[in-house]
Amino acid sequence: QVQLVESGGGLVQAGGSLRLSCAASGRTFSSYYMGWFRQAPGKEREFVAGISTSWSGFRTNYADSVKGRFTISRDNAKNTVYLQMNSQKPEDTAVYYCAAYYGWGSSDPYDYDYWGQGTQVTVSS
Repeated sequence: QVQLVESGGGLVQAGGSLRLSCAASGRTFSSYYMGWFRQAPGKEREFVAGISTSWSGFRTNYADSVKGRFTISRDNAKNTVYLQMNSQKPEDTAVYYCAAYYGWGSSDPYDYDYWGQGTQVTVSS
């Protein structure tokens, strides 16, 4: 069982930065592929970024819409995954969720086993 709690959301102006954190409970955090997703009002939940376990070399994967602007990282000693968001745009406005997947990696939200409650990010123009 893994419990996930996101933090760090808020209001930011276009061009600004935020860093989201996701704290995980449980001793098996390092075994999970971790992903960040987001969901805007009236839209489906979409993949933002993912990071593999250390065994897989901390491989990262990004949605095209955030490549070059967002960076995902993890600290297994702290059971925490981060999402650094730079050069933010109004279209980044959404509720951001972190999720854990016991597998090699996926951008499909239906593959993920555990989810946090989400944190709101609002980017003003």
